[in-house]
Amino acid sequence: VTTLFESEEFGPTFSQEPDDSIFALDSEEKKVMMSCEARGNPTPAYSWFINGTKLDVEADYRYSLMDGNLIITNASETADYGRYQCMAENSYGMILSRDALLQFAYLRAFSGRTRGAVSVREGQGVVLMCSPPPHSPEIIYSWVFNEFPSFVAEDSRRFISQVTGNLYVSKVQPSDVGSYICLVKNTVTNAKVLSPPTPLTLRTDGVMGEYEPKIEVHFSPSVLAANGVTVRLECFALGNPVPTITWRKMNGNIPKKARLRKSQAVLEIPNVQLEDSGTYECKAENPRGGTAFKGHLQVYTLPQWSSRINDTQLDSGEQLQWECRATGRPRPSYRWLRNGQPITQQSRLEMVSGELIIHKVQQDDSGMYQCVAENKYGAIYSSAELKILASAPVFNPNPIRLIATLGKDVSLECKPKASPKPRVTWRRGDRRIQPNRRIMLLRNNTLRLVNASRSDEGNYVCRAENQFGSAEMTATLWVKEAMRVDLSPSRVEVTVGESVVLSCKASHDPSLDVSFQWLLNQQPLDFQQEGGHFEYIQTQSSTVDLMIRSILLKHAGKYGCRAQTSADTVFAEAELLVRGPPGPPGVVIVEEITDTTATLSWSAGLDNHSPISTYHLQARSPFSLGWQTVRTDPDPVTGVMESAMAVELNPWVEYEFRVVASNAIGTGDPSVPSRGVRTKEAVPSVAPANVSGGNGRRHELVISWEPVSEEFQNGEGFGYIVAFRANGTRGWKEKMVTSADSTTYKYRDETFPPLTPFEVKVGVYNNKGDGPFSGVVTVYSAEGEPREAPSEVKTSSTSSSEIKITWRPPNPGPGRPAGYEVSYWREGEQEESGKKKKTIGNETSMMLTGLGGNSVYLITVRGFNSIGQGPASIPSAAKTRKDPPVQPPANLMWIQEGNNVSLNWDPVKSQPNESDVIGYKVRLKLSWFLACALGVKGQVRTLEHTVTKQDQVFPLYSLLIQDWKENKKTQILYKVMPTTQPLLLPSLSMPPTYYGRVY
Repeated sequence: VTTLFESEEFGPTFSQEPDDSIFALDSEEKKVMMSCEARGNPTPAYSWFINGTKLDVEADYRYSLMDGNLIITNASETADYGRYQCMAENSYGMILSRDALLQFAYLRAFSGRTRGAVSVREGQGVVLMCSPPPHSPEIIYSWVFNEFPSFVAEDSRRFISQVTGNLYVSKVQPSDVGSYICLVKNTVTNAKVLSPPTPLTLRTDGVMGEYEPKIEVHFSPSVLAANGVTVRLECFALGNPVPTITWRKMNGNIPKKARLRKSQAVLEIPNVQLEDSGTYECKAENPRGGTAFKGHLQVYTLPQWSSRINDTQLDSGEQLQWECRATGRPRPSYRWLRNGQPITQQSRLEMVSGELIIHKVQQDDSGMYQCVAENKYGAIYSSAELKILASAPVFNPNPIRLIATLGKDVSLECKPKASPKPRVTWRRGDRRIQPNRRIMLLRNNTLRLVNASRSDEGNYVCRAENQFGSAEMTATLWVKEAMRVDLSPSRVEVTVGESVVLSCKASHDPSLDVSFQWLLNQQPLDFQQEGGHFEYIQTQSSTVDLMIRSILLKHAGKYGCRAQTSADTVFAEAELLVRGPPGPPGVVIVEEITDTTATLSWSAGLDNHSPISTYHLQARSPFSLGWQTVRTDPDPVTGVMESAMAVELNPWVEYEFRVVASNAIGTGDPSVPSRGVRTKEAVPSVAPANVSGGNGRRHELVISWEPVSEEFQNGEGFGYIVAFRANGTRGWKEKMVTSADSTTYKYRDETFPPLTPFEVKVGVYNNKGDGPFSGVVTVYSAEGEPREAPSEVKTSSTSSSEIKITWRPPNPGPGRPAGYEVSYWREGEQEESGKKKKTIGNETSMMLTGLGGNSVYLITVRGFNSIGQGPASIPSAAKTRKDPPVQPPANLMWIQEGNNVSLNWDPVKSQPNESDVIGYKVRLKLSWFLACALGVKGQVRTLEHTVTKQDQVFPLYSLLIQDWKENKKTQILYKVMPTTQPLLLPSLSMPPTYYGRVY
């Protein structure tokens, strides 16, 4: 492919053309690059033009070319601003690129000249001039008030024009007095500069009275905008009171996409289109009068191609006709270039609008042509190459050998490459072939032989000739016996899951090789993608078999065997029928619907070569687990029927229906579901379940039940009827509960005592009528919250942070507590700021922890149950003990006397806010290093001993002996001592090393 591409020669075509560019003069990179790249073979050479004048790249060191790109070093606005075009050229011609504008971005500093103060009356309008410095391209204006960064906020009274840069104040107020600085920002470089300040002062000769609006800022009477840009029209007026700005479009509506900005002083139209053109009016009004301004918006579009020219090859003497078309507003005009130069009118050449005609093209007409479509806003270029062909006939050098079949037609083609088209003659041997009824010469110079025979074998010569030369091509023809193909069996029926073999045998000329191809319904079989169902088996050189395993319904169809030799191709076909479960029935239609039935109709689907025996109707509703088979009338629905009634449906439920067909082989796929339909309404038939009740507040009867599912509500307006009566009474009280989701009803009557038994039942109803009641159950009224407070509340302090509380439960009866809540708070604080703690179950004691030391707490206890809380007990006071001593024992000292070791320390003296010392605890641990030296295994044991208050000495030796005696039957001995003989301990020159701590 590469060799072919490289050998093909063609004229230049642009792959990249220069784009408009803005270069920042203060950029660190001092080089400008204009891009240009073209394809062509031979490789194109490049040159550049500025404003139509060719650049001499060699003569000016500032210019250089990198491939086709133009690089300008030390670019300046005075020397390099302008429109650039790139030209690409090779031996086939040259083409011009579109032009690209190179601009330069800069922002000079404001003049340093001091600006005079502006003095106005209060209420008068004022304009503060910005007078921006030289700049390119656009800049953004803002104003600083007094000092940076306090900016002037624009509103209905103040406006900054982004056209002039001036600050307009429609009505000056005393708060406006101060210093104003104009800040401008370059949109490309983001550079900013500040103007000298302009002071604004108030005159003292009175206040300006009201006056009518005067429009100081308005858009141009004629606004030109390119299609697709955002247009901003400014309109602002001075006046007292502050004028209101409104907009309208004459003879039309303002576009919906338009937005009003800056208190309606700016009309912004994004993505402006041709239909947005028209006359726009802004009106300024206040109570003193009004004024208006009108201007016309004209939207233009650059030319865009709707039809281009394409590369063309013509023989010498033929006619060239090219046409290019472009859209644009204003309508584009056209001109033509050849190799970058304008084409002038000639006798053989016509140029009408976008059409170019050259009569009887010549070799000199070859080259690169460009159609240029332009209006005053821009130009576009369409390029194409014209090649005029002029060459002697040439044939493909490869020999041509044809094998034909006896009795069949054969065609010998003659396709020389030549320009202009050559004259062609055929001969066999030395004799020119004359057409007859069996030999025909077609218009494309093909020689056609009808009903080929052995006598047609031999060499055939085609001669092509034009004014540039001639050439010959020889074709050798052999005629062979026709091939026959036998495909068996020609028709076979199988059942899904079975297997079958199709055999294809070819009879052909033994000198020819044969190849086979299997097809299904005219499409070649892909053995790799058929999931192992198909296998190609070559039994002999001229026989192939197709094995089809585990046949599926989709395998049914016509199987073709195509046998092919170099002489001919023969095709045979066999039909395979597959019996299987039925296909899906046709569209299911709901013809009639009642409260419990739906009459359905459908059309039969494919029976897949086994008659349909039965149909099954299935339904799905929001309450079913998928599709469920429904009862039908008649039952069963036989295979000859296409209509049946689904029965025993639930009223007022939306159903979808589908139909499934079955035959002797199995059940097929279901039909597409019908549209959803809702059955008619009916009286409810299902009563609520699990009616029960109880609990609640005192004097309440709470009745509960399981709500009836929407599936069984049978219609709109569903609700419950709650009926109840006290045991032993005759009349039922009935209450309506209108919510279908309700699960409880509460009845309150202070005349009946707690735990009064009631007979209760719950029924249902809807808009169609009343349904059944549930069975009667007995429900007791509420016992109520606890009525008595716990008694005999006792408290005792157990430490500096713990208090234990005990109490006696209230007397048995209605309102029994299910648990107790203890409230506690410090003396002197409010009860609401205290804490609460509940018992787990019906316990009658609690330990309060985390309390402050040496503090008095007030404590109450109250019972609670599911109904609420009972009264609290009278507050009981309890004081926590003092905190334990903070200071640890000091001056720990080991004393050794022979084999005895003792530990001494200084006594601890309690502070006034601490509890008295009543004893000490000593904790000792065997040194880890000594334990290893003595062979002690496992965890080193820690010993702990309590010493009375009077002792400040701890006899270590006696403790060890005592500890060993008490634990001699345990492993502790092996952890502490190096031997099992306790008598060896006194003989140690030094006792084991211990670490000790006293607290």
